[in-house]
Amino acid sequence: MATSPEARLQELGLVLPAPTRVPPSVHLPFAFVHVVGRRVLISGHGPTDADGHLCGPFGKVGLDLSAEQAFDAARATALSILADVRDVLGSLDRVGQWVRVFGMVNAHKGFTGLPQVINGCSQLLLDVFGEEVGRHARSAVGMAELPWNIPVEIEAELLLRD
Repeated sequence: MATSPEARLQELGLVLPAPTRVPPSVHLPFAFVHVVGRRVLISGHGPTDADGHLCGPFGKVGLDLSAEQAFDAARATALSILADVRDVLGSLDRVGQWVRVFGMVNAHKGFTGLPQVINGCSQLLLDVFGEEVGRHARSAVGMAELPWNIPVEIEAELLLRD
């Protein structure tokens, strides 16, 4: 029997942050995780701290942050996504298949290492869910700006188990 994602997080020594918290002055009229039948649509997320607040480093990748720092931010963003998914679903064990990841990088002009940055998210999903469930389609694109000057924003879609 395959290890559950919840058990795999523990094996990897990973702790999910609290669910995402937006600043009190910010109004976001949408759900971070929206379940439609077996589909789970995940709105854009950024890296968060243990309390679920957006965290740094902030800025443009290739200017203010290195590709390695941005990779770590994408990994932290994946943990934030998993925290919100678990909050809505009750358990990551309900995830049947990751379908797609769309990664946006706050890229400085000329920075082209976008796929390597979003690998931080993709690799974490594979590490936690395994190849069969964690495999997904993906895009990694550079953006002129991202909200609150975060280095990466990632949205995704998954399917629930039958």
